[in-house]
Amino acid sequence: MKKANTEFEILPILATRWSPRVFTNDVIKEEELRTMFEAGRWAASSNNLQPWLIIWGIKGTPAFDRIFSCLDEFNQSWAKNAQALFLGGFKKTNDDGKESFHALHDLGLFMGNVSAQAEHMGIALHQMAGVNYKKAMSEFNVPDDYHIATGIAVGYYGGDVDKLPEDLQGEETKPRSRKKQESFTFNGDFNEDTFKAE
Repeated sequence: MKKANTEFEILPILATRWSPRVFTNDVIKEEELRTMFEAGRWAASSNNLQPWLIIWGIKGTPAFDRIFSCLDEFNQSWAKNAQALFLGGFKKTNDDGKESFHALHDLGLFMGNVSAQAEHMGIALHQMAGVNYKKAMSEFNVPDDYHIATGIAVGYYGGDVDKLPEDLQGEETKPRSRKKQESFTFNGDFNEDTFKAE
């Protein structure tokens, strides 16, 4: 377990959540995914539009392989260890056809709920920016009014670190770190020098 060394006491499921690149071989079941999606379904969203879109597949199914084919080469090198894969997307416009400025934020809130629920269930998520979104849009017949933003690898914590490429093995064991609050929270004017500081 890579528990965060927090400066203030936070919920345990937030302190223990992290993003591994290797997982156990324990099968992820559809009911477990549906439980996570249900947590996401109840996330806050601007004007309650709920613009999120999730495409999912369990290892050993065509949907998994199709999602996998949309990941970049780096992510494919380790995401093959996952027991399920998602694509996360959002609708770019509101019901009136105007741009939805908050849709990406809403997808983040959705995935925040999903992440917390998964952690409660002992399941790890690793979210990825490295997705060929144009290929994903085409592969899954997603209309132009939507955007595929992320990939998500899913599995139970654990697994054999030796399954990873050598350059990634150390990432699984090094301590977690975060910027200090003072670098990004401002009780007054924004300070770019502070924001840039580690």
